[in-house]
Amino acid sequence: MAAPFATDLSAALLTAPVPPGNWLVILPVVHCIVLGALMLMLRAHVRLHALIAVLGLAALVLIDAVLLKRVIDDGPVTMVMGRWLPPFGIAFTVDLFGALMALAAAIAALAGSLYALSDIDAGGRRFGFFPFLMLLMAGVSGAFLTGDIFNLYVWFEVLLISSFGLLILGSEREQIDGAMKYAVLNLIGTTLFLTAVGYLYAIFGTLNMADIALKAAGLRDTAPLSTLAALFLFAFAMKAAAFPVNFWLPASYHTPRIVVSALFAGLLTKVGIYALIRVMVMLLPVEREALSLMIALVGAATVLIGALGALAQTDIRRMLGYVVISGIGNMLAGIAIGTPGGVSGSVFYALHSVVLMMALYLLAGQVARLGGSFELGALGGLYRECGWFAAVSLILFLAACGLPPFSGFWPKVILVKASLDIGAWWLAAVILAGGFLTTICFGRVFLLAYWRPAPAPVEAVAIGWQSALPLLALTALVTGFGILPEPLLSLAQAAAGSLADPGAYIHSVFPKGAAQ
Repeated sequence: MAAPFATDLSAALLTAPVPPGNWLVILPVVHCIVLGALMLMLRAHVRLHALIAVLGLAALVLIDAVLLKRVIDDGPVTMVMGRWLPPFGIAFTVDLFGALMALAAAIAALAGSLYALSDIDAGGRRFGFFPFLMLLMAGVSGAFLTGDIFNLYVWFEVLLISSFGLLILGSEREQIDGAMKYAVLNLIGTTLFLTAVGYLYAIFGTLNMADIALKAAGLRDTAPLSTLAALFLFAFAMKAAAFPVNFWLPASYHTPRIVVSALFAGLLTKVGIYALIRVMVMLLPVEREALSLMIALVGAATVLIGALGALAQTDIRRMLGYVVISGIGNMLAGIAIGTPGGVSGSVFYALHSVVLMMALYLLAGQVARLGGSFELGALGGLYRECGWFAAVSLILFLAACGLPPFSGFWPKVILVKASLDIGAWWLAAVILAGGFLTTICFGRVFLLAYWRPAPAPVEAVAIGWQSALPLLALTALVTGFGILPEPLLSLAQAAAGSLADPGAYIHSVFPKGAAQ
């Protein structure tokens, strides 16, 4: 029986069509790896690294934009490695959700690379900041674009290695301490993820996401899929810094250079949320429903712990770490709700958070330059010193609080409505309470750091274009998607719909029918 099967499989592989343009799916990853390798080969010419990285990330934004346009026009797109057809080979499959997240990540990374021109000194460049940045984007892009769950684990490892390199850049005592906490706890999460992947393969006999989505319904009566879902939930919750496994984030995100903190806050926790949405909503929706109350409780606790933790801080960097955690709770709430409205709210919030948290950390870096400190007690007079910077700060603060007319308002409205639609009034109340506490937190920052007079004279510092340009561009996105939310909202709703009904995703991987 083996010979006819081998013959049929070989024939299928040799005659399998390769649709034109599918190379776009893998191009973002290849692009980042090639540029990172090029910079390593040019390690004797470090002065070229910044130029290569900025131009390369600008090109990555264009590539991801073209890929998003392709997905909008044609639906999910698949590329199979080495012509080994799924479920045997590794497939890269991008749908609307993955394409949106990849584009948002590329925009944030481009902003970070521009800010790094003034934030990363010669020593940081010499020890590989820009190659690490490109490797980080290879891991992030790969995680968003892969259609194979073990491959997702591989890209998690790539971004973990590169993020560790970025975290210790400078080798200061505080950085090493933060890096140890970050590395140990993330390795625990990665080990849990790998354990869940092994368990999944033992149950399904496949690692292809489309194949898993096809087979799940037929295995629910015989396989412990709820246990599998709980393992993935715990592993990805640790990656996303959800309560009670969130303590590694505020212990580490304030230690590196501010642009590194911005990249971590904008990108890394969102990869965890992306993986959680992908697995729980698309692959294991029935098990997500069974765990919905637990996910909702975890999300509510994460919102409140994050908001209260931010209120307790006097260091702006530490405060922003807790704001990141609170936002993760809002996204978990949407996953727990599980309706199209809830999932679209999580998708919208994730896209908003990528841009906003990147902007807030870059803003904090500029606050320290202007005021000479990250401590609120030592800051003051920033409004008098630079009016336009104070206006940009106020916009970003209002967006973080979820107040109109900025981008943070709409996902919270969607999540509150989705909570009320299913009768979870307490979850809606927690989301609103988190926004209220965050408003108090940022109101205190504005009053102390901007409105009151400076406690001590500070030498005037000019804001260079390397800092102003990315900050203004990200603020423009936050404002634009707040005033005109319909395009992003419709894309988020379509992405949520494709996750709930992955028929198009499955057809992209198996165009001639289900896997055997």
